[in-house]
Amino acid sequence: MKLIGAVIIIFVVALDVAAGILGLNANNSQNKEKHVHFLFIECRQPSHDAFHLGVAAASLLLIAHVIGNVAGGCICYGSKEELANSPVNKQVAGITLLLSWIMLGIAFTLLILGAMYNDHSRSTCSISRHKFLWYGGVLCFVHGALMTAYYVSATAVIGDDKNMRGLPMAERGRSNF
Repeated sequence: MKLIGAVIIIFVVALDVAAGILGLNANNSQNKEKHVHFLFIECRQPSHDAFHLGVAAASLLLIAHVIGNVAGGCICYGSKEELANSPVNKQVAGITLLLSWIMLGIAFTLLILGAMYNDHSRSTCSISRHKFLWYGGVLCFVHGALMTAYYVSATAVIGDDKNMRGLPMAERGRSNF
């Protein structure tokens, strides 16, 4: 079972790394097009390669997130007291799960905005957005690290819960697992 978990998390990290590389390559492809930059206004030709790479990066990021969340399971809290009294592994799992969702939202939005900026059929002038794909690609790497931390801590929580099955509820919070 530990081997399957290792394979799953390696696959999730590989998807996140691939998404990050695609995002960075999309940024490089976008920068190769002609553009004129003045203050925060930019006029440039769209890059269809950057569009396709950005959409592919966003898709891989989304797939990695779904697989990581399904494999890690559900870490739920009913109240602030339950959060405060829960084991450290459960607290870490909850925090990394929350941060991974936030990172997904930011990275996915940046990748899609960067890709859509390159979907135009003609040159455009607007507020400079040439770093959206780069930031989105870098955040894919951060997402991979958060998903790894979430999976490891979530599986530790599941292991702790299995070890506590014979204990009365009042003694579970005092257990030294």
